[in-house]
Amino acid sequence: MRTLLFLFYTFSLSAQISGTIVNEKDEPIPYVNIWVQNENIGTTSDEKGIFKINTNSEKILVFSSVGFEIKKTSIQDNEKVILKEAIYNLDEVAVTKRKQDKEIEIGGAEKIHHKQHSVDKPWIYGKLFEYDSIYKATPYLKKIVFFSDSEKKDAKLKIRIFELRNSIPTNDILDEDLIVTVKRGMRKNEIDISKYNLRFPKNGIVIGLEWMIIEENKYAFEYKTYQTKKMVKMECYAPSLIVNYSKDENSFNYSEGKWRRGKIFTTDKNDKPWYNTVMMPAINLILSN
Repeated sequence: MRTLLFLFYTFSLSAQISGTIVNEKDEPIPYVNIWVQNENIGTTSDEKGIFKINTNSEKILVFSSVGFEIKKTSIQDNEKVILKEAIYNLDEVAVTKRKQDKEIEIGGAEKIHHKQHSVDKPWIYGKLFEYDSIYKATPYLKKIVFFSDSEKKDAKLKIRIFELRNSIPTNDILDEDLIVTVKRGMRKNEIDISKYNLRFPKNGIVIGLEWMIIEENKYAFEYKTYQTKKMVKMECYAPSLIVNYSKDENSFNYSEGKWRRGKIFTTDKNDKPWYNTVMMPAINLILSN
């Protein structure tokens, strides 16, 4: 079956600067999400907190990582960037004795042969789950389910769980990284998060899938250009993520150092599944009591 792949990329020619990201104890912070503010240029720090990014020292960089405050600053080459630990007043996160004898799966996501790749950008692709009173019988988040189509074996992906405030994702609900590996090819992934005892917030919750621009995810992608019909090879990062289409604008994308809410692609045509719908990551939640 033919697979439809959405590619979103830009080419940038600029200077390159590097740095190291640490906490207030001077310990390296791995896998930090980094963007040039308001530009489609981003990367991920490696396991030692080291990063390189195609920009210059005049630009503002935006650093985002689980458990730390977002930092916006310009830096000089080889500068050390210090992130402060975040202190959140999170609502409706409780620890209590649970039965776990009931569960429901919500979200309506399914495996289809349409996928999206960030190419070389550390996007966070999120889906909003709105609260419903029927969840009272199964108020806890048990598993996150998502569909992928990885070009590499054991590609790494970061899962982030956000509060929703003022109609946008805000604080991370977890205070630790949730990094998972996905197998090559099209897969249904079920990630057990029951140990965190997270209740479903009444103002909704956003599940984000964050691409990691790290060496072990890198591969060479070949495609035929529309104009010349020639094969072109480019550097990409696994995995691709399966997308679905919805009439509800419950999709979010974090890029350029800020969140954007997905909008319905309005047109008079109706012969394509993405017409008059919004594209969103194929994510479900399994809730339990």
